[in-house]
Amino acid sequence: MDAPADRPWFLRKHEDGTIFGPVSFGQLAGWATQAQVAPQDTISSDGVNWIKAPMQPELGMDWIVEVTSERLYGPTTLGAIHEFLELGEISQESTVINACDASRQQICDIMPLLTAHASTGPARTAASDVEAPAAAGMAIALSDRIRELEDALREERRAAADAEARYRDLEQRYLELVGSRSTL
Repeated sequence: MDAPADRPWFLRKHEDGTIFGPVSFGQLAGWATQAQVAPQDTISSDGVNWIKAPMQPELGMDWIVEVTSERLYGPTTLGAIHEFLELGEISQESTVINACDASRQQICDIMPLLTAHASTGPARTAASDVEAPAAAGMAIALSDRIRELEDALREERRAAADAEARYRDLEQRYLELVGSRSTL
């Protein structure tokens, strides 16, 4: 079987089905490093058979970012994590998960890895005849985040009300036991 670098590649964006390419595998890898390939995007070397981009091991989409405690983004590349960090979409305290070994780390702990990758990874994509996809941001729509927080708050309030009801019930049983014991 041919190596990925030996074939032209296409990228199909999940959001709208737009197809970019043909491009070299190096160009495709550069797009992945620059956060231009989202986890749901598909790639193909023949324009017929498509796979999810993270399934191509040579792209290095091996990292999952914990955006919030309820939301994950990825798998993505170290380069994309570096881009998201520079854009302020995540912080050095954000947690990342290595999808290969399931290890969890804060970004501040992998900064040497990010820095090394930024200096040795694929260079920024040079201008070419092929239009490049827009960067795939991981920012959550504010209305979605508000809805998530409202749902979480409702659940917490319900849990607090249940706990209070259980407390009142236990307190009543305690008082009844203490009262019955004093009458003996």
